[in-house]
Amino acid sequence: MDNSRKSDIGLIGLAVMGENLALNMAGKGWEVSVYNRTVRGVEEGVVERFMNGRAKGKSIRGYTDIADFVASIGTPRKIMMMVRAGSAVDELMEQLFPHLAEGDILIDGGNSNYEDTGRRVLLAEKKGFRFVGAGVSGGEEGALNGASIMPGGSESAWPEVKPVLQSIAAKAPDGTPCCDWVGPAGSGHFVKMIHNGIEYGDMQLISEAYWVMKKLLDLPNEEMAKVFAGWNEGKLRSYLIEITAGILSHKDKTGGYLVDRILDAAGQKGTGKWSVINAMELGMPLGLIATAVFERSLSASKELRTQASGAYARERLQAVYNEEELTEELYAALYASKLVSYAQGFAVLQRASETFGWNLDAASVARMWRGGCIIRSVFLNDIAAAFETADKPGHLLLAPYFKNEMNRLLPGWKRLVAKAIGEELPVPAFSSALNYFYSLTSAHLPANMIQAQRDYFGAHTFERTDEPRGRFFHENWTGRGGDTRSGTYGA
Repeated sequence: MDNSRKSDIGLIGLAVMGENLALNMAGKGWEVSVYNRTVRGVEEGVVERFMNGRAKGKSIRGYTDIADFVASIGTPRKIMMMVRAGSAVDELMEQLFPHLAEGDILIDGGNSNYEDTGRRVLLAEKKGFRFVGAGVSGGEEGALNGASIMPGGSESAWPEVKPVLQSIAAKAPDGTPCCDWVGPAGSGHFVKMIHNGIEYGDMQLISEAYWVMKKLLDLPNEEMAKVFAGWNEGKLRSYLIEITAGILSHKDKTGGYLVDRILDAAGQKGTGKWSVINAMELGMPLGLIATAVFERSLSASKELRTQASGAYARERLQAVYNEEELTEELYAALYASKLVSYAQGFAVLQRASETFGWNLDAASVARMWRGGCIIRSVFLNDIAAAFETADKPGHLLLAPYFKNEMNRLLPGWKRLVAKAIGEELPVPAFSSALNYFYSLTSAHLPANMIQAQRDYFGAHTFERTDEPRGRFFHENWTGRGGDTRSGTYGA
């Protein structure tokens, strides 16, 4: 390594993701400076261990002084921060500001809240710097070998960071980097948040498919692994389906199947919850992903569920199911429900784009998710194609290709849900997706009764079927009320 040459990029934070991203950058020919915030008595020696270990002999320089670290990077400096989301990012920015020069670029590659990112973009630009909020998906393997990267923020920074970020991104089957500019403010982290929400939904749906095979077909783990492996050869091909097959066939050192010994209590870090909260604030339904979040919360109450299971007896039909038939129905339920999950996620992205003026390119987002990230799947090509047509669909499920797919899958999907409910087997995500589909495709819903109730007790007004949309009315339901109304409602 040429020690007289300035580094191409700096990276702060040498936990799992940061360490592997630094190695990825170096492997692509970039000179990298690394620095780790030291927490007294906890992280001392992190830089030294990395430099004497995995980074040894590579084009990576290690620094324990932040001023020396910043000075080692060529201008305009590009510094990627891989630290815990929240106050740690703000604290690090304040430490960096005195050492930066006008036009330098800070890149936040953590799972930050998109509103925090928007605020940081404004703060950095006010000081003469630039800020990029880049969602990074792919875990440890993606960080090292190619992740899906979703950058947004200060647009003038994109030409500067593009060569590095696209070089370390995963490549789709057609060779396209799974990284492109998303938009202004916190749009990159918003897109990553929705990615994580869809991930929550996918994982819940797959777990329900596994549970149906286990409980209704009594399939051994190896047989279930073969089913998932078979599905991974077709339209359900995806990273999560692939690893599920591997999980089901994996044995621990005792010789037993490890998945059978893992406690049924799922954790979560919060991005799924953020997806649901922001969808609600935008007035958009994200029911399947909300169900997945709530099911994780319920799973964590293991002791309560054990107590409740003893309080209520289950009534099983004890039916003998045809394995081939039920597996086909399960495939239909899983595929259709996954399409609903992606459709809901993209609908939220479209609403956010309109609300915040981001001008998001839905097709570009779909293409960025084709490789590296956790939800990568073969039908993202079909999603991108749907959004690239001249008459872009107002909703993904109205695109001709997906309309045909849903019509084909619906019979098996509803039979599967009915059988599971009949056996008192919980399939909350499958049924949430199915009910969303039925509501979406219903020209009439019972919401007229809800609005009548709201007007009755709170004078919240209503629209009439025999009057144009946008005209609001209030009824004196009891004859004892007046004409005062509380105002129009948001529909």
